[in-house]
Amino acid sequence: MGLHYLTNLTLEKNGKGNPVCDTTGYREIILQTLPQLTVLDGRNILGEPVNLTEENSSDLQCLEGFLDCLISSSPRCHEEKSCVNLRVITPHIDKVLAQFRQRTSIPTQSTFSSSSEPVSSSEPEKAKIDNDLYSEMRIKKLEEQISQLLQKVSNCSRTGTPLKVLKAKRDTDLTSESECESGKENNRKVAKRSKIPNYRKSTLSTKHHANHLKGKISDRGEEQNSLKPKCLHSQMKENSSCVNSASETPDLEVVGKSAKKLMGRPKSQIRKTEDVNSSTAEESTYRALIQELDQEKEKRWKAEQAEKKLREYIKELQKQSKEEKDIQSMAVYTTDRLKELILRERNTKTGLQADIQQLKDETERLTNELTQARNKEEDQRKALQTLEETLSKMETQRVQQQATGMKQIQEAERKASATEREVQLLRVSLRQQKEKVQQLHELLMLKEQEHRRELETRVALNGSEFQDALSKEIAKEQLRHEERVKEFQEKISMLNQQYMELENEFRIALTIEAKRFKEVKDGFENVTAELAEHKCALFQSQQKEKQSAALIQELTSMVKEQKARISEVVKSKQETTANLKSRIRALETMVEEDKQKTIQIELLKQEKSKLISQLTAQESVIDGLKVERKIWGQELAQQGASLAQDRGKLEAKIEVLTNESEILKKQNERDNDALRIKTKIVEDQTETIRKLKEGLQERDEQMRKQREENVEIQKTFRVQLDEKTAQLEELMEKLERQNERKEELKQLLEEKEAELEDIRKAYSAINKKWQEKGELLSHLETQVKQMKENFDIKEKKLIEERNKSLQTQKIAMEKLHSMDDAFRRQLESTLAAHQAELLQLANEKQRQIEAANEKVYQVEEEMRQLLQETANSKKAMEEKIKRLTSALSDIQQDL
Repeated sequence: MGLHYLTNLTLEKNGKGNPVCDTTGYREIILQTLPQLTVLDGRNILGEPVNLTEENSSDLQCLEGFLDCLISSSPRCHEEKSCVNLRVITPHIDKVLAQFRQRTSIPTQSTFSSSSEPVSSSEPEKAKIDNDLYSEMRIKKLEEQISQLLQKVSNCSRTGTPLKVLKAKRDTDLTSESECESGKENNRKVAKRSKIPNYRKSTLSTKHHANHLKGKISDRGEEQNSLKPKCLHSQMKENSSCVNSASETPDLEVVGKSAKKLMGRPKSQIRKTEDVNSSTAEESTYRALIQELDQEKEKRWKAEQAEKKLREYIKELQKQSKEEKDIQSMAVYTTDRLKELILRERNTKTGLQADIQQLKDETERLTNELTQARNKEEDQRKALQTLEETLSKMETQRVQQQATGMKQIQEAERKASATEREVQLLRVSLRQQKEKVQQLHELLMLKEQEHRRELETRVALNGSEFQDALSKEIAKEQLRHEERVKEFQEKISMLNQQYMELENEFRIALTIEAKRFKEVKDGFENVTAELAEHKCALFQSQQKEKQSAALIQELTSMVKEQKARISEVVKSKQETTANLKSRIRALETMVEEDKQKTIQIELLKQEKSKLISQLTAQESVIDGLKVERKIWGQELAQQGASLAQDRGKLEAKIEVLTNESEILKKQNERDNDALRIKTKIVEDQTETIRKLKEGLQERDEQMRKQREENVEIQKTFRVQLDEKTAQLEELMEKLERQNERKEELKQLLEEKEAELEDIRKAYSAINKKWQEKGELLSHLETQVKQMKENFDIKEKKLIEERNKSLQTQKIAMEKLHSMDDAFRRQLESTLAAHQAELLQLANEKQRQIEAANEKVYQVEEEMRQLLQETANSKKAMEEKIKRLTSALSDIQQDL
């Protein structure tokens, strides 16, 4: 609360820059945290340098003029009352007025036309007519007053009675201390009348007025230093009026006493008295001329004061335009701040919309994932169905293969049994042949023994018959033996062929069984790989389901957080709207109070304008009288006419400027009514008003002190007026300089008028811009309201869709959980059955393979044994044949 009314802040440390200022972004942070600041480190919000002295002085300048008007209104009223009832006796003016009217009828018309030219340039034709009528009435009144004065003077001179001085209310009604003091001084001068000669009195009066003018010029220098010109002017005016009355009364009383003395003197003395009277009349005319000079100087001083007031008023208008520019800059800043807030709200809205779109995208993605998961589940179901079908087909194929394998094994067993039988028969036949061979050996041995016996019995073995018979029998036996050997070889070849065919059949059966076993193994491996893949797919699907569940939980948490954020945003918006409404109400109350104050100020200004108009009317009457007194000299008359022209122009310009100022103030009031957004500026203005009230109290105290000082200064001036009569010539030179200065001021006024026109144009352009900005702000407010309504509708729709999606997600999750449980149960049951069947089949196949391997091993061993036996038999037969051949060869040799 302490920083609520802070508008100016400078950060310094021991007359140097604060190190906080070196940090980046400190200015934006401070201006955002303290929005009531207008000046930071000697720079305004836009970063432009600002003179703090001008701002501090401009805060009080608006009320200084108002105070001066209030202070100066009371003495002016007294002056107007005193000036209205002023009647001065002018005996020798009638003739001169007639001559002057004949001579200056044409230039006066030109002067009035010239004085009315700026009015016509600035006001309509009605103002011209009013001014002409007013000038004619004024001239008529002046003529009537002069004629009455002349008649009174003529009556007084005819009767010869002593002249009585007609004092104005300013002389009779002592309304102030200065008037009382002037009255006392007049009485003192009347008492000392006989001792001072007339010429000396005239010189003293001229000195007195010269000192008076010098004092006024010195007062001007003091007024430029201090802003209180009107109080001094009113007090000096009262003093001058008192002095003038004091300078006029003794002369008139002297004339009256001389008329009384003339009654009791001889004719020669009467002539002397007439000469004295004529000299006194001339002196009185000179005094009147000097008084008129003083009055003309007063008029010039008033004109200069009016010019100073105009300058001050122009300065005030410039300051008001500066303040309006500052207000406009603040309004621009507030609009920029409002735009930033609107942009922030838009960014937040876009962020929320982006979040909502992200949520929508995530919900769509989740729905797509759910559909994909459902599709995958359907695909997995179809794949499981196909796998079950393939497993059933594989089982049927395995059963068929097992049946075919059993049939082939049975056939192979039959063939093996047949081959075993054949082998057994062959063994039996071999045994028989062996027995036969043994028998044959035995027979051969017997026959050999018999032959030996026969040979023994026979003496001649080398006989031809014996050899022929042996050769025949050997040949027969060889033929038989060869035939038998051929038969045995044929049988051996047949057995070998049969054995080879059996081996080939066994090999073919083994290769077929190996192929079938490989196929079974490959199918088993494929089934195991497919099971592993299905397990991986199930694991992945479970992980995806877990991830989807986690995502759904995260989304629900995000939705809850966003709901909380949205509720917080809504609450903050409601709080801000409530705060803004309360501030707007407070501002409206403040604006109504300001309106009431402005109405009161306008009423006071109207009263002021009325009083000023009355003052101007009365001063115009007085000026007319004074202008008519200036007819004694052409130069003075021309100067008075030029001064009247300048004054008329200045008054017309003042009226134009007052009207323009009223128009500008009305436009400012409209702008202030349109700019209710400037809450911070109003708070700053309340602070400044408080400060101004304090300053006003201080000013009141200063004014009181200055009034006391002015009373003392007046006393000192009265002392100095008697000492400064020798400076009239210098004052005349200064008058010429002031005329030159007046021309320069006219040029300055023209320049200022041009500047005022430029300011008006700029002000109209700024007003148009402000109206456009107000329309833009209203349009933006409507857009913001529409966006808020659309956003609320979208939020409601999104909340409903989210609730629906949550319900559908819950239902889908429940279905998924139920389907997952059922699917897992089915998979576990099918996997357990398949594993059990596979184990059984593997065990049975391993047993069958072991049995077949054992059988094959046994057959191979038997075949090896048979081959060894046949080889041994072959070797034995060969050895026997060799032996037989060797025996037969031996026998042949022996023979």
